[in-house]
Amino acid sequence: MSKTKKLTFSAIIMAIYIILMYLTQSFAFGQIQVRIATALYALAAPFPFLILPLGLANGLSNLFLSTPIDAICGFAIGLITSYTVHFIRKSKLSDYFIFLPICLIVGLGVPIWLSIMLNIPYWFLALNLLIGQAICGIIGVFLLKVVKKFEK
Repeated sequence: MSKTKKLTFSAIIMAIYIILMYLTQSFAFGQIQVRIATALYALAAPFPFLILPLGLANGLSNLFLSTPIDAICGFAIGLITSYTVHFIRKSKLSDYFIFLPICLIVGLGVPIWLSIMLNIPYWFLALNLLIGQAICGIIGVFLLKVVKKFEK
């Protein structure tokens, strides 16, 4: 894929991420956060050049819909999660393992700062996020399976 195609594809994925966050904000920021957009982290497996754009997309969507602290921390979580998804693929582990970073890194990472911002106990937030992220992890695995069919 040429640099221009990678840049264009990255911009499209970032736009899709931000639009998904906007359209699903009613339940993406609720008590049980189901952030369907985080399923897009699965795309970092076949397209490692998306690691930075996915982190940026998370940060930008949080900036538009939440706070600057949430944006900075969301950017970091996005980078870590998408890199871990890529690492799983690079390590030739089963695609089903990408469920783990999408669910656990986001589900256990985001409550670190949210518990401070919202003055809510960490484990209460983590449990609620893990429930929502489990759904996103399953969607991410399904998305990767679909993309792999077209990858060949």
